[in-house]
Amino acid sequence: MSPESLVVVLGVVLIVEGIPWFLSPRGTKRMLSELFRMNDQSLRGIGLFFMLVGLFLVYLVSGR
Repeated sequence: MSPESLVVVLGVVLIVEGIPWFLSPRGTKRMLSELFRMNDQSLRGIGLFFMLVGLFLVYLVSGR
């Protein structure tokens, strides 16, 4: 993977991360406050799920 590709990927991640803040700042703050109430094990499970989905998507796109 070239350095340019990594910059593009980072840019896309920042765009996706910024969408909720742009569309609904109040809702995003409310969601974040709910995250503080969740236990660590649940948050780890959610993080693992997102990482596995991301890995699967990269695998699909890479064509291997």
